[in-house]
Amino acid sequence: MRLGEAKFVVFDVETTGLMPEAGDRIVEIAAIKVEGNSIVGEFNSLINCGIPVSREAFAVNNISRDMLKNAPLPSEVIPEFLDFVKDSALFAYNANFDAGFLRQEAALIGRKTDELLIIDILAMARILLPGLGKYSLLFVAAHFGLTHTQKHRALEDVKMSLDVLFKLFNILRRKQLDDFSYLLKIFSINKNLNNRMLSERMAEIQEALDLGKTIDIKYFSLIRGEVTERKVIPKKVLKQDGRDYLVGYCYLREEERFFRIDGILRLEISGQGAKV
Repeated sequence: MRLGEAKFVVFDVETTGLMPEAGDRIVEIAAIKVEGNSIVGEFNSLINCGIPVSREAFAVNNISRDMLKNAPLPSEVIPEFLDFVKDSALFAYNANFDAGFLRQEAALIGRKTDELLIIDILAMARILLPGLGKYSLLFVAAHFGLTHTQKHRALEDVKMSLDVLFKLFNILRRKQLDDFSYLLKIFSINKNLNNRMLSERMAEIQEALDLGKTIDIKYFSLIRGEVTERKVIPKKVLKQDGRDYLVGYCYLREEERFFRIDGILRLEISGQGAKV
């Protein structure tokens, strides 16, 4: 599926503090749904979670006790939000933060978020805009010439995140990464999905090793943000610093190279025997 054809949701939360594991809760959640590059839906609600907003959080989001007094309860808002995002991939800026709070709120009402496909826009910015220095949402938006004032309210942050995301999509297209599946492979924070994709890729590499065949790969360097097509003679798979690597002779570089397996976007086993 091309980026311009995808159905997805950008979401953001405002909270009582920074740590869900310490009891902090969501006090506002917002989302915009996009399909075929057009906005098709919007979700926005304050939440009366029964926990006061910390002084530090109030200094950022200005959400007061009075604003939350008559807001709906989490047991009302969270199911509505999960229905809103059903069957859509989710994007968020610094997605682990938002996803962690959403996971907690869902668990408190007996719901699970394990199968949600969540992609981190911040990770996209760091890899696709190397050398930028700062990667706050407002700074990245300004880099693209977007004129937003960051109010640290959920819906306003969603709108800014969406505009940044569209700019990052343009970079992906220029790199010939105009395929939504590549986004999931590179930037998803869903551990189950990532582990499954990694296992499938390692099985393909092992098959090539067993057959003594070369492989053709589309490789994305997560350090340089570059995409290349490579023909490789696979030699072995190893783990280094917690990452899985393919070690093989690269015809393009004419030497043995290490390839991060999570950077291999496409792999085909060729009919050619593995000979240098």
